[in-house]
Amino acid sequence: MKSANPIFTHRAIQLLSKCKTLNTLKQVHGHMITTGLALHTYPLSKILLSSSFLELTYAHTIFDHIQNPTVFLFNVLISSVITNHRSQTHLAFSLYNRIILSGDDKLKPNCFTYPSLFKACRSQPWVRYGSVLHAHVLKFLEPECDRFVQASLLNFYANCGKLGVARYLFEQINKPDLATWNSLLTAHARNDADSCFSLEVFRLFNEMQKSLVRPNEITLVVLIGACASLGALHHGMWAHAYVIRHCLKLNCYVGTSLINMYLKCGCLGLAYQTFDKLPQRDTSCYNAMIGGFAIHGYGQKALQIYERMRIVGVLPDNVTFNVSMFACSGVGLVDEGCKVFESIKEVYGIEPTLEHYGYLVDLLARAGRLQDAEKRIKEMPMKPNATLWRSLYAGARIHGNVAIEKVALKHLLELEPEKSDNYVFFSNMYAIVNKWEYVNRVKKAGS
Repeated sequence: MKSANPIFTHRAIQLLSKCKTLNTLKQVHGHMITTGLALHTYPLSKILLSSSFLELTYAHTIFDHIQNPTVFLFNVLISSVITNHRSQTHLAFSLYNRIILSGDDKLKPNCFTYPSLFKACRSQPWVRYGSVLHAHVLKFLEPECDRFVQASLLNFYANCGKLGVARYLFEQINKPDLATWNSLLTAHARNDADSCFSLEVFRLFNEMQKSLVRPNEITLVVLIGACASLGALHHGMWAHAYVIRHCLKLNCYVGTSLINMYLKCGCLGLAYQTFDKLPQRDTSCYNAMIGGFAIHGYGQKALQIYERMRIVGVLPDNVTFNVSMFACSGVGLVDEGCKVFESIKEVYGIEPTLEHYGYLVDLLARAGRLQDAEKRIKEMPMKPNATLWRSLYAGARIHGNVAIEKVALKHLLELEPEKSDNYVFFSNMYAIVNKWEYVNRVKKAGS
């Protein structure tokens, strides 16, 4: 139901949403000042939202000229800063401090103040303020605080990896909604290296179903990820069937998680069937499939997916280039891998990274093109790291090129003088060519 108050339907307020530049917004703002609209809280909130999106400095200027701003206006600007200007998060906390230090009994933080601030505390350097804000919640809000505040608290602790606290807060929420369930599930999924957390995802999912909260695509992505971590193929297939049976959207996120799950369970055919039937595919989908073929030794098929990606116009990213060169390296497709590397700059205008050079050197060294690999390392625009020299050493060792093996090991010793393995490699190299006096010297240097 719309309010009968003409302020809410005034044409100037409608024009605010159409302002695309600061100049046009200033014109509307000027009109609102002359008509007296700018004296009312609702029009002021609309001005702050629009101006903070276009020019944060102008929004602060407006705010500083408001006499006795309400907590509602503080909340509007705090939320806008954190949503649209994450690099200026300190301004949001500065506004919050003004509320706390105002000394005005009528100006106190409320349930709408904290969710935005907890959102900011999910990343550094603001994480350390989360526990302080939690104390403020207990101090300033009623014991039964708003469910959105509870959910934001849960998200904060879950993001920090404090699952015990997150679970305790979850238990305090009466009838948690889908978003809250997803937050807790996602928090456990972040620790998928530990099988206990993946098992906990299954248990929580069963609890969620008993609560009659229907899962969505986000829920299924987390569940399928847990199946992948545990190698639980049958559970993963059940999740796939659930998506189809309940007409959930088989989007790129769900599709990629299914592809990864089937690949980790060793079902390359099912992974490709899923990939092929996706209505839409993004870069992550292609990367998963290319990487899957690469790991299973189907380099030619991986390159076919890479070429298909290029034809349909999906832009590759750094991961695409890496997995494509890795696919070539595994089956000796040297020229094809070199073409992928050259395309990074020539076709896509991206400067190759150190990691890209690492895959190229590994490709050339494995194939025995050691001089080419060494030349690439020396011509790199950045300083090569130990990984590149180790790849060159491994290739030289396999193909019996002692000269290049010696060069690679010298660079490894310079970069990693504390690693005993490098001295062992050097000692073995001299032992092969019967230079025993050097073997003893190297052993003494490494001891």
